[in-house]
Amino acid sequence: MAEAADFPGMSPSPARRWLRRTGALLAGAPLLAGLLQLPALPAHADTAAGVKEASDKGSVSVAVDSLTPAVPTEGDTVTISGTVTNKGKQAVTKAHVGLQVGSALTTRSAIDDAADDAEDLSAGYGSEVGGKYIAEFAKLTPGVAEHFSISVPADELDLGADGVYPLGVSLSGETTAQPWERMLGIQRTFLPWQPDEADTATRTTVLWPLISTVHMTAETGSNASQTPVFLNDDLAEEIAPGGRLDQLLSLGKDLDVTWVIDPDLLASVDAMTGSYRVRADGDTTTAGAHQAVAKKWLAELQDAVADKEVVALPFADPDLASLAHDGTGVAGSLSQLKAATDVATTTVETILHVTPSTDFAWPVEGAVDPSIVKVATSAGADKVIARSDSLAETGSLTYTPSAARPIGGGTTAVVADARLSKTFRGDLTNASASTLAVQEFLAQSLALNLQTHKQRSIVVAPQRTPTAGQAQAMAAAVTALQDSGWSQSQDLTAAARAKPDDSATTKVPSRSSYPSSLRKQELPKSAFEQIAATQDKLDNFKVILTDKSRVVTPFGRATNREMSTSWRGRSTGASTFRQGVQSYLDNLTDQVKLIDKSETNFSGRSATIPVTVQNNLVQGVHHLVLRLTSTNDTRLEIGGHDSDPRIEVSGGHSTTVKFTASANVNGQTTVIAQLYTEDGQVYGAPVTFDVKVTEITATVMLVIGGGVLLLVLAGFRMYTQRKRAAAREAQEAEAGTEAEDAEESAAAEADGGPGKPADAEDRTGEESAARSGADDPEQPSDGTADTAAESTAPSGTGERVDR
Repeated sequence: MAEAADFPGMSPSPARRWLRRTGALLAGAPLLAGLLQLPALPAHADTAAGVKEASDKGSVSVAVDSLTPAVPTEGDTVTISGTVTNKGKQAVTKAHVGLQVGSALTTRSAIDDAADDAEDLSAGYGSEVGGKYIAEFAKLTPGVAEHFSISVPADELDLGADGVYPLGVSLSGETTAQPWERMLGIQRTFLPWQPDEADTATRTTVLWPLISTVHMTAETGSNASQTPVFLNDDLAEEIAPGGRLDQLLSLGKDLDVTWVIDPDLLASVDAMTGSYRVRADGDTTTAGAHQAVAKKWLAELQDAVADKEVVALPFADPDLASLAHDGTGVAGSLSQLKAATDVATTTVETILHVTPSTDFAWPVEGAVDPSIVKVATSAGADKVIARSDSLAETGSLTYTPSAARPIGGGTTAVVADARLSKTFRGDLTNASASTLAVQEFLAQSLALNLQTHKQRSIVVAPQRTPTAGQAQAMAAAVTALQDSGWSQSQDLTAAARAKPDDSATTKVPSRSSYPSSLRKQELPKSAFEQIAATQDKLDNFKVILTDKSRVVTPFGRATNREMSTSWRGRSTGASTFRQGVQSYLDNLTDQVKLIDKSETNFSGRSATIPVTVQNNLVQGVHHLVLRLTSTNDTRLEIGGHDSDPRIEVSGGHSTTVKFTASANVNGQTTVIAQLYTEDGQVYGAPVTFDVKVTEITATVMLVIGGGVLLLVLAGFRMYTQRKRAAAREAQEAEAGTEAEDAEESAAAEADGGPGKPADAEDRTGEESAARSGADDPEQPSDGTADTAAESTAPSGTGERVDR
């Protein structure tokens, strides 16, 4: 009857009819209200009849701030502390806080339901422990929080067999409008009860993630140590005392957990131990000042993981689902995942001095489909950390199976338990929320253990970046679990090697089953296309560098960061980061460039054209080719490509190359200078300039021709003059010979023959010579010189100068 009354079309129950009639009487006769105090159980009666209060949560808020011990055993005293706050408009009088313990919950889903109804007044609960185990308040003023604490021996809670018991902490009291005792607020939690050691303990693996967001840029200083530049100083806050990562480290070092670490976090903190800079407004940076904090955090982490299992994710924790759904269609994307995996081991070994496992891939939220599994294992991992709400059970198992599942192709899915893994979500900064999460976690763990006597290996994979409050709750829960009698610790590698349950699901869900809420947060295909374009430019740039590591290493790690899982839900930040990496690479490549040229005048048939290459990098460049091309080879021809010069320029210097060119036709021609890598790839922007070719004109030809003609005529005149002079000399010589012969004949006849004395002959010769000189006819060259001897005046054309 009571159940029927809660459904449309059913007759009201007698109890409900009675309440309606009573309400009518109350409206007409307030004095009858006192009679209603006689049952003293109106709230209970309503609940039993299936009737809900107008407000399920009541007018008083009950917060359970602590419950110790979290896992009580026989002989323990359970202490529950917290606060009650009157949220109503009327004061509550004769109030007290009491404890109700319900019957043991036999299934994990029953625990889920109880957690959902934690503040619901209409939900079922057990009887109050009562007696002296209450906290009383004479008056609860609206808006004022009052503290309470109740301690009760575990034996007084009437707990029976091993199991999970719901524990209600309720506030009952009166108001002026309703002057009878009734429940005004409640908070339900759980008491895991197993006083003795379990016959079969569950082997539990808890992942302890040290993962952060992206902090470092691709930019480094031009000094020898390449000072790194950070996006902000947020990482310093995380590792500082009380910060999120400091809390995870401080809490985790005392727990038996498997550390799951992003090597990028280690590299970033390690970079902070030396000189570093932080991006400020615009392009300015400021010096980082948290070296001491970084050194202390790393030193403590080294001690914490010295004897623990460390799982290294690929560098920067790439988003495997985004790669699988949007990146595989872009060339080079999977090679980036391989590079991120390869560098992970080296980074962890160098900084933490331990050898990590890189066999595990961890998709976001443990959600998998065939494409994600394929990508996850493409870089060498053979184990995928999934979650049971993705790889859900479809068979008839009555218990939670072990985590390890063979899913084909030599790959093992390590399926984390969804209930345990998702317990520590939301805002756990207040003590009440944290306490409830701890108790629910322990309750689920005990319920799981009680399902069967078969020993199983269970994995807990919490959120990647828990807050400080969430980390504290996780640590409290894991500490209590390790002290319990039903669980024993196990590392992740052992859990992956455990024998799988034969009936457990091994079929990976289809791609269409992937949660749409997660799909909306993925990196789009355009992001991977931009990453690929940046990588292509980097590949083209690095071939010209004499020290490639200065550029390849920081940009390689920046590319990994562009694919980070931490960009989920931050699409604007992801786009800004990618653009920053691309812009910085553009800036570097632009440091090696051709100097702009103005118009060049070309006034001849051949000349040289100088082109200057400038290198503003701190390192030298080589393996470059400079090519000069005319857009009109008919007008201006430049040497062939076989003679293109190879370029080598030291850092901070420039070099000028001269090209030989020949003009065929006058006019203006556009010339393009372009740098290429030795493999023929275009490098940088071209430089275009005009060459104005001025070929020889008719007037100039006439002048030049006239000059040439004058030279020819002058040469001809000199030739004819010399020829005439030679002829005259020959005539004079012949005339002289004939005169001598005549004189000799005359002398011989006068002297009587040839017997004349020698001195007479001499005298005769001298006289003959004298006569000959006196009688010679005048020659043309014997006149006064055109220019006096030793004159400094210029000679005339074709003129002869006597000196």
